[in-house]
Amino acid sequence: MEAPLYSHLQPDPSAPLAFWVGPRHLAGDDGRPYDAVADALAGLGWTSLTIVRGRHEPDEAEQDRQVLRSTVLHISLDGLRWAQWCLADEPFHLGELPIAWQISARDETTSLAGWSAYFTRDVPGEAVADFILALDAHEQPTVPLAGAEVVLDAVAAHGWFRDIDEPQAAAMDPTGASHMSLGEVPPLIQDGDPRVLVTEADEVGPAGWQAWSEPVLGASYLWVASFAAGVPHDLVAAFATSLSSTAPVLRRVLPEATQERLLRAPAT
Repeated sequence: MEAPLYSHLQPDPSAPLAFWVGPRHLAGDDGRPYDAVADALAGLGWTSLTIVRGRHEPDEAEQDRQVLRSTVLHISLDGLRWAQWCLADEPFHLGELPIAWQISARDETTSLAGWSAYFTRDVPGEAVADFILALDAHEQPTVPLAGAEVVLDAVAAHGWFRDIDEPQAAAMDPTGASHMSLGEVPPLIQDGDPRVLVTEADEVGPAGWQAWSEPVLGASYLWVASFAAGVPHDLVAAFATSLSSTAPVLRRVLPEATQERLLRAPAT
């Protein structure tokens, strides 16, 4: 994306300005990690369920009830795919960042999840939404329609470089800040592949796609996404295509770690 850098413009906190910014993979989630994705789910007609858990002691006034956590679950019309908002539900972490969304799919309504994908805060909402759109359109969400190469082809088409040491399994953006890699899946990532359950501690299990952004080498990650080994490569490619897109995105809130690296043009 070609746009002038407006680093001297500072949005008024009381009336934040909107900017078209890029690159997308460094743009964060605009401080709307739930809304941006939930809007896409609502547009697809997925059912939204809210579960509130709490503790209510005998003779305790209603206003004193202690709500421990709540879960928002979005379920597709056919019941084969769902998305769970996790930040309110004490999620586990990826790269020391809390999971914001867990998205899962299965091959029939009576089975458990065949795979799950996980996204922390600051994963651009556009990329998560495009992953969900591809998932909703997939007739058999646990069956791959393409090989792993389609993921690397997607980011390479937008100027990302294949890793010199692993050209068939990894790529990074031109600045070296964001990465896509096919390799060992982190602990606790849910997958329907039975080989995951029998992998010994010294063995490498089935490979899944991992994506992350580390704007400053050795510092905190901006965001992390993890895809179980069973996630079809073509769905990961939909995420990768959106993530690496050169099209600008609208933002009012910029990540502190990357705001000086973003190209900005005021939205008029």
